[in-house]
Amino acid sequence: MTETKTERWTSVAKKSAIEPGTILGLKIEDRDIAVYNVDGAIYASNNICTHAHAFMSDGWLEGDVLECPLHGGRFEAKTGRGMGAPIICDLKLYPVRVEGDDILVDLS
Repeated sequence: MTETKTERWTSVAKKSAIEPGTILGLKIEDRDIAVYNVDGAIYASNNICTHAHAFMSDGWLEGDVLECPLHGGRFEAKTGRGMGAPIICDLKLYPVRVEGDDILVDLS
């Protein structure tokens, strides 16, 4: 039997509401999601830091690096990869597509 992944695209925000270099924190269903604009490209990840319970949307986006506001943990915004201590786990990213001004995130 072959397993098929089902995509579940959810409209989460307007692209025009997220200026380059900014992060928007959202509660979608039961998930805390951060949506951010890196030089016009939109990305989405878990909004909770993998090191300690802090909202990434309360942190900073500098270039393509997300920084946690609690202990300064840094992640590559485009991949979610942790960039060293205190981070020991990568940040989960969600697939994103933009249709017109709508940002859609695959929550499956």
